[in-house]
Amino acid sequence: MSMELANIPWGLVLPIIIVILILQVTSLISLVRSDGVQRGNKIIWAVIIVVGSILGPVLYWTLGREVQ
Repeated sequence: MSMELANIPWGLVLPIIIVILILQVTSLISLVRSDGVQRGNKIIWAVIIVVGSILGPVLYWTLGREVQ
């Protein structure tokens, strides 16, 4: 197990992880601050954002976010 972790190219993986976390945090902040969403409810969108890795926040920004 430790040998497998040592072989991971962290220089490539770490920026991807950071981008995913930034997408999730900004999406959750937008969700909490919004009055409502276009489809579904806020709890469902929060689960989609957290579980969906990259796809969850992208779906929220394109389909769920209520345009003001």
